[in-house]
Amino acid sequence: MASSSVKHDVFQAIADPTRRKMLKLLSNEEMPVTSITGHFPMSRTAVSKHLRILKEAGLVKERKVGRETRYKLEAEPLYELKDWLQFFELFWENKLNALKRFVESNDSEN
Repeated sequence: MASSSVKHDVFQAIADPTRRKMLKLLSNEEMPVTSITGHFPMSRTAVSKHLRILKEAGLVKERKVGRETRYKLEAEPLYELKDWLQFFELFWENKLNALKRFVESNDSEN
């Protein structure tokens, strides 16, 4: 089966630190692939592969301007990630509250 038929999900797409950096970069402005490449120590082909994965996950949009392809962040699919993480906030809050109680109880003992 050809790899081009694989659709990447948001979680797969953001698993790579380079792609996360690309999303941050594209959050400020639409950029051509040549400009994006200048921010990374890799070939234009490698950058294009990362952008393709982000596009397949719906995290970036591309548009042609003359011979240039420009990319911009499409943040809506990140809501899936936000919703998933929001479930775990309860556990984080409990841990933070326990830490706060622990620190406060140790301060009162000293």
